[in-house]
Amino acid sequence: MELIPAIDLKDGHCVRLKQGRMDDDTVFSEDPVAVADHWVKQGARRLHLVDLNGAFAGEPVNGEIVNAIARAHPGLPIQIGGGIRSAETIQAYLDAGVQWVIIGTKAVKEPQFVRDMCKQFPGHVIVGLDAKDGKVATDGWAEVTDIDVVDLARQFEHHGVVPIVYTDISRDGMLQGVNVEATERLAEAISIPVIASGGITDMEDVRRLCGARTVGITGAITGRAIYEGTLDFAQGQALADELKSRGPAMSGTTDSGVRK
Repeated sequence: MELIPAIDLKDGHCVRLKQGRMDDDTVFSEDPVAVADHWVKQGARRLHLVDLNGAFAGEPVNGEIVNAIARAHPGLPIQIGGGIRSAETIQAYLDAGVQWVIIGTKAVKEPQFVRDMCKQFPGHVIVGLDAKDGKVATDGWAEVTDIDVVDLARQFEHHGVVPIVYTDISRDGMLQGVNVEATERLAEAISIPVIASGGITDMEDVRRLCGARTVGITGAITGRAIYEGTLDFAQGQALADELKSRGPAMSGTTDSGVRK
């Protein structure tokens, strides 16, 4: 399983929100490019960028910073979400060197848009599904719908989406532990790989995700934990690699081999 550092952009800074609330942010750096450099040096194999202002504006706001990070690390896989609502925006990001774009709100409101973009940009489209109590949230998490997240995810199974980023917004930024059960339910219900997000706090969360019943969980995005130090990124990735090499049967054990 791949650990993916999150770099959330607000007003040109690297921040973290609690449960997606724009008025409850912590600024971790005023230089997001330097933050990206740091995680790459720590062994990050891809980066997860979010234009928080763009998620609310419906169009890129921090796009120049995203482009600067992509220029600084050519060849590094980067995924970007927030304000991805047109083919022109997608093309601009891909031209800048971004590998994947994450379609969130528009995927919920206009599923056909996802199908069209997968055809136009094959292999470059991720769907971001954010949910609270199993129901999909949109517009920067400002609105919670009555749409079941599993039902919506199934609509994208044959469109060419690679993969789905699933965020439990009740856990995001709260350092309360990842919702492994909900992530497992989604991964088991669909054929698209799932990247977990929201609540990852420490090494135990890495262990729990690696020990999930399904092999469909291929990555985990981590933010506040690696910024505040409750999770050492390099050690977390090393643990995930170790557990993967042991195989699924061993992923739910302690280092002494005793099943938890």
